[in-house]
Amino acid sequence: MPELPEVEAVRSSLEPLLCGQEITNVMIYHAGVISPLTAEAFAAALVGRTIAAVRRRGKYLLFSLQEKNGAEILKDVLMVHLRMTGQLVCEAPDAPLKKHTHVVLTLRNGKEIRFTDVRRFGKMAVFPGGDFSREHGLAALGPEPLSEKFSPKYFYTKINQKKIKIKAALLDQEIVAGLGNIYADEVLFVAKVLPTRPCCSLSRQEVDCLCQCIKNILAEAVLHKGTTFRDYVDGEGKKGSHQDFLQVYRREGMPCSRCGTIIQRVKIAGRSSHFCPHCQK
Repeated sequence: MPELPEVEAVRSSLEPLLCGQEITNVMIYHAGVISPLTAEAFAAALVGRTIAAVRRRGKYLLFSLQEKNGAEILKDVLMVHLRMTGQLVCEAPDAPLKKHTHVVLTLRNGKEIRFTDVRRFGKMAVFPGGDFSREHGLAALGPEPLSEKFSPKYFYTKINQKKIKIKAALLDQEIVAGLGNIYADEVLFVAKVLPTRPCCSLSRQEVDCLCQCIKNILAEAVLHKGTTFRDYVDGEGKKGSHQDFLQVYRREGMPCSRCGTIIQRVKIAGRSSHFCPHCQK
């Protein structure tokens, strides 16, 4: 699943291409990715609207839509959630339409925003007035990890009494928005913390270290435009390069870069967790 760095790369690559552009047509090839509006209502809500801003919240892309009469007040928001295999790419109209393309938005300049998703887990929705109350996953998100709101004090307060494993806590979007399996493993490795440690067993110093590692690793991954193993590309169809810098994720059976111990993998909260049994305590 694209995580914060990948979604941020999509956002930053699409922003200069889409801002100020009017949506002139909407083609829907698979209505199953549209919710909660019908395909007809979804198209009607977008045609004639101008994209005024491209934002990100956690793993969600949010497109602010200007009123059809040109009013400056931004009201409705188009939300896109890429989930496991979704891609949102701006392409020329004569570019071949890829298999598993579900929605195409045509812009005034002729370019097209194409949403493709092999597994069809992704989602597109329009929220009148930017009211996300019906989208619990978005409404309940915790603070952005690269913001000042995600502080060591906040993080410690949220997890210090929890008995769940620290890996599960890092994946909880209500605690920290946008962090996923790849970067949670990397954070725990750099902080030298076992993913199986109960949150309540962590000292304040360890939590402070984890907080700083989250910020550092996500910032580095953003600079590298995210991690591409198979499906992920940014809004221009370009792959990320952070896979070249991963230290533990998907390195099961390989030697640890710090001590040479073989990297192991276990399941935690239904997700694979990679770690060094020697370095991580």
